[in-house]
Amino acid sequence: MQACAYANPASVADAARAGAADNVKFLAGGQTLLSSMKLGLAAPDTLVDLGAIADLKGITVANGVVKIGAMTTHAAVAASADVQKAIPALADLAGKIGDRQVRNRGTIGGSLANNDPAACYPAAALGLGATIHTNSRDIAADDFFTGMFSTALNEGEVITAVSFPVPEKAGWQKFKQPASRFSIVGVFVSKGPKGARVAVTGAGSGVFRASDLEAKLASNWSAAALNGATVSADGLNSDLHGSAEYRAALIPVLAARAVG
Repeated sequence: MQACAYANPASVADAARAGAADNVKFLAGGQTLLSSMKLGLAAPDTLVDLGAIADLKGITVANGVVKIGAMTTHAAVAASADVQKAIPALADLAGKIGDRQVRNRGTIGGSLANNDPAACYPAAALGLGATIHTNSRDIAADDFFTGMFSTALNEGEVITAVSFPVPEKAGWQKFKQPASRFSIVGVFVSKGPKGARVAVTGAGSGVFRASDLEAKLASNWSAAALNGATVSADGLNSDLHGSAEYRAALIPVLAARAVG
C-alpha cells in the first residue's frame, strides 16, 4: 500500500478545506477504500479522516423525517429505537449489511458516497426518496446516483447527513451473495410522501428504480399486484453468481416479498 499523508479534521469546514487539494480521499468507514488501497486500486496522496467530527454522527426523528448523520454506523442505525419505530425496513436493512465488523465500522455516508452497485443503502435512499445533505447543498436521491461507483458529489464535497421521509409502508428484501453478503439482488419498496417506489440494487451497474413495478403498486399496494410482473434483463449484470435473466426474475419476486 502506497504511503500517504493523513489529516484528522475536527469540523466539516476543516474537512472540506483539506479535501479541496489534489488527489484526496475522505475516510468514512474505510470498508472499501482501505481494501482498494491495499490492492493498489486507489492511491490518494492524502486521507482525510472524518471520524473525529461529532456533527456528522447521530439520528433525529422530527416532522415526519428520519435524519441520520453521515458518520453514523450501520450498527447504530440498526439498533436505533427511533429508526425501528419510524422506518422498520431501514433498521432491518442496516442490520443485514455485511457482518458485525462491517456494521460497526461502515457508515451510511461512506456507503452512499462509494455507491457500490451491490450496496444496500443506495436502495434505501432511492426507495424512500431520501435527500442527501452535503456541506454545500441538498441533493435528491433521484439525482445523486449517476453510475457505477459514481455520484453527483463534487471534489471536496462532504456528505453531512441523509434525510428519509417516513413512509406509510416500506419493506426490504435481499438475496445475498453468501460470502460477501452484498446483494445479488436487493429490493427496497415504499409507499409514502414520494408515492410508490421500488429501488433495486445488485442487479445492474448501479441502483435503479423499477418503474413498471411502481406503477402496479401505485394502483394496488399488495403482493398480488405483482403477480406475473416481469422486468427486462437488458443491461443487467451477468456473472458467476447469476445471469441477467436470473436477476431479472428475482426483482419482482423480491419486490412482492418486500410488500407482503
